[in-house]
Amino acid sequence: MTEILSVDDLEIAFAGRSRGQVVKAVDHIGFKVHKGETFGVIGESGSGKSTLGRCIVCLLAPTGGRITHFGKDPFALSKAELREHRRSFQIIFQDPNSALDPRMTILESVREPLDVAGIGTRDERTLKALTMIDRVALAPELAHRYPHEISGGQKQRANIARALVLEPTLIVCDEVVAALDVSIQADMLNLFADLQRDFNLTYVFISHDLRVVAHVSDRVAVMYFGKIVELGPAGALMEKPLHPYTQALMSAEPEPVPVHMRNKQRVILKGEIPSALAPPSGCRFHTRCPLAVAECVAREPEWREIEPGRFVACHFAGQPVPAT
Repeated sequence: MTEILSVDDLEIAFAGRSRGQVVKAVDHIGFKVHKGETFGVIGESGSGKSTLGRCIVCLLAPTGGRITHFGKDPFALSKAELREHRRSFQIIFQDPNSALDPRMTILESVREPLDVAGIGTRDERTLKALTMIDRVALAPELAHRYPHEISGGQKQRANIARALVLEPTLIVCDEVVAALDVSIQADMLNLFADLQRDFNLTYVFISHDLRVVAHVSDRVAVMYFGKIVELGPAGALMEKPLHPYTQALMSAEPEPVPVHMRNKQRVILKGEIPSALAPPSGCRFHTRCPLAVAECVAREPEWREIEPGRFVACHFAGQPVPAT
């Protein structure tokens, strides 16, 4: 399989409020994404997944490690080269409202990337933008409306069309259905699947909803506090989570059945989320993990392959967490 994206020992840090303070949003992680696959990234708010997504499309530069696109380091390119290179790596953001300029019509917003890139004549750019608007199932009459005149789901479709006009190879989907009504989410996920098939797209699908990610992804990486703690095929991860944090996420997923019919016991995490300015020693998860022992405090677990294609960083990988 062709490798589109490689993340090697990646670190992304930000300066804290006080002199000398450093916040590591992403802390030495690595994975690869192959052409045509959907790579899911799951985690709580603050786990670093959105920061990772922005770095993948070169909106943020890494402070350590390396990202490569088709084996090429985009941050080693000149400004002009990077501007052209980034057309193949697009991102769709969570909030469809703030992602659109309220002063521009939907057609103008979708056409804008083509205008900036100077591709074709104005008529050709307009035709391509209208074609993409139609492809994401937006009615033609909506093209001349402003963002406040259409619904949230329609705005997100416009954002998808805008990402597609430059014919990208990889799209980072950052919580793309989180702000939408549940009734619309299924249609949106089906649209992403259709577009992937028709345009031969590769996705990095970021979400806090494990079931959404597992439904659309081929492989899933679970992030906690800037680290990837588990990585494996979506089906295997859902059927048998190996890391205690993944097990807790699974148990917290709501079930669409009455309470008296549920037989699943919750794994409730206790303790406080650590400060990003002072990460815990050893395993980052030990302050909240029901299985934690002294070894977890003293030694960071190794990143190891437990089963073919399944990687986890835990001293007790595969051991079930007792329900509360």
